[in-house]
Amino acid sequence: MTQQNVVVSDPKSGINLTIPVKVPVSNSSALFTTAAQKPPPGPGSCITISRKTLVEINGNNSARINSWVESMRASSPTHHKSSPALSDDLNSWMVQHPSALDMFEQIISASKGKQIVMFLDYDGTLSPIVEDPDQAFMSDAMRATVRKLARYFPTAIVSGRCRDKVYSFVRLAELYYAGSHGMDIKGPSKGSKYKKGAQAVLFQPASEFLPMIDEVYKELVDITKSTEGVRVENNKFCASVHFRCVDEKKWGELAQQVRSVLKEYPKLRLTQGRKVLEIRPTIKWDKGKALEFLLESLGYANCTDVFPVYIGDDRTDEDAFKVLRERDQGFGILVSKTPKDTHASYSLQEPSEVMVFLRRLVEWKKLSLRRQFRIRRQIEEMKASLRN
Repeated sequence: MTQQNVVVSDPKSGINLTIPVKVPVSNSSALFTTAAQKPPPGPGSCITISRKTLVEINGNNSARINSWVESMRASSPTHHKSSPALSDDLNSWMVQHPSALDMFEQIISASKGKQIVMFLDYDGTLSPIVEDPDQAFMSDAMRATVRKLARYFPTAIVSGRCRDKVYSFVRLAELYYAGSHGMDIKGPSKGSKYKKGAQAVLFQPASEFLPMIDEVYKELVDITKSTEGVRVENNKFCASVHFRCVDEKKWGELAQQVRSVLKEYPKLRLTQGRKVLEIRPTIKWDKGKALEFLLESLGYANCTDVFPVYIGDDRTDEDAFKVLRERDQGFGILVSKTPKDTHASYSLQEPSEVMVFLRRLVEWKKLSLRRQFRIRRQIEEMKASLRN
C-alpha cells in the first residue's frame, strides 16, 4: 500500500483540504496485463466471457515478443473481412450483446426510479478513431448532445488521455474529467447542479510517478524515432505509444524497443488498448476504480437507487464494465463493429450511434420531467378545487 492524497479545493475561499488515501500497489512483474477474471453474471444474463492469459515480456525470449505481437494484432485489426462464418459470429455476438438502441425501452425500464449517472470514454466513443491522435476532434453536434446530457444526468469523461488534453477536445466545464485512466480526476468548475457546493474534486493517486513518466516518455521518443508512423504521447500520469500508422511488419521491432526501455522501470507496467500501448504506474488504479471514486464523490457509493452507464470502445474500458457487473448496477455499452470479448451488456457500432443513444436518453428525460410536472400541477389543481 502507498499513501496518496485526495485534494478537495474550494475555489472561492482558496482553501485546499488534503485527505490521505491508501492505494494498493501491484506486485506483478508482468509488463502486459488484461482483465483475466470472469465477471459474475447479471440477472438473466447468458453472456460467457473469456479473456486472454497474461503475457509477460521478460528476458530476450523472442517467443514472448511474438506472443505479444499476436495479441496486438488480435486487439487491433487493420481491416475487416466479410465471410459467412464471420457474419454468423457477429450475429451470435449480437444476441449476447444487443444494440443499446434496439433495447432502449428495456434499458429505461431497468433504470426506473434510479438516478442515471453517465460515464463516457472519448476516443472511439465521442470522436472517431483517427490516424493522428492530436486530430481526434469531436463534432459540434456531439458536443451539443453531451452538453444537454449533462443538464439531466451527472456526466464524466473517462479517458486514457491527459485530462487537460481531453478537456481541450470536449470544452464543457460542467463535466467531470478523469484523465490518464482515472489517475487525474477533477470535478466541474461550473454549471453542474450535482457538484457539492463550490468544491471541485481533484484526485491524483499517482503523483509520485510524474518524474518517472516524463523520463520514460523522453526515452520512448528517442528509441522509437526510427520507426516510421509511431507516435508517443505524454498523458501526464501515463505514456502512450500509438502504432496505428506503423507497418505491421514493424510491430515486433516496436515491441522490443518498448521492452528495452521498461525493463529498467519495474514500477511501471504496460497495458494494451486499441492500437496503442499504455505505460502506467503499477498502482491498482484504472477506469473501474475511477468510476467507483466518482460515484462516491457524487454521494452514490452505497446507494441502491443509482444506475451507472459506461460507454467505451477500448480494452481499458473493460475495467469499468467489470465493476458494473460486480456491483450489479447499471451496465456497460461497448462501441464496436466487430465481436470482442467484453464485460459490457450492450453494444453500439460507432460514435454516430452513441450520439443517437445519448439524444434518445435526453429526450426521454425531458418527456419524463414534463409528465411529472403535469401530474404535480393536476394534483395541485385538485387540492385547490377541494379547498374551494
